[in-house]
Amino acid sequence: MFGLGWWEIGALIVIALLVFGPEKLPQAAAQAGKTLRNLRRMANNARDDLRAGLGPEFQNFDPADLNPRNFVRKHLLDDLEDDWNNTKSRELEPAVAAPYTPEPVDELGYGELPPYDSEAT
Repeated sequence: MFGLGWWEIGALIVIALLVFGPEKLPQAAAQAGKTLRNLRRMANNARDDLRAGLGPEFQNFDPADLNPRNFVRKHLLDDLEDDWNNTKSRELEPAVAAPYTPEPVDELGYGELPPYDSEAT
């Protein structure tokens, strides 16, 4: 739950008992639950209003896609995964082309300077 272990949850309960006391703790928990329900309802209403305002073109719009982590995962990593899966399937197909032969490279002699391209820098 929220990345908390049993020790952290126990410590939070003890702190809540010390701060609110055993008499007020149920009332505080009920108020926190009501607040969370209201916030969730407001967020759902805002999302529905946004979808209604955008029109039918954006019916599949999800505001969570605007989170940078989800955006990168959806638009970059999924494409990479698709490319990876396609190359795997292509590797399994029999090769028809001739094998790769590298072009010969002119080697520099001792003390010879490599060619300089002023436009490359």
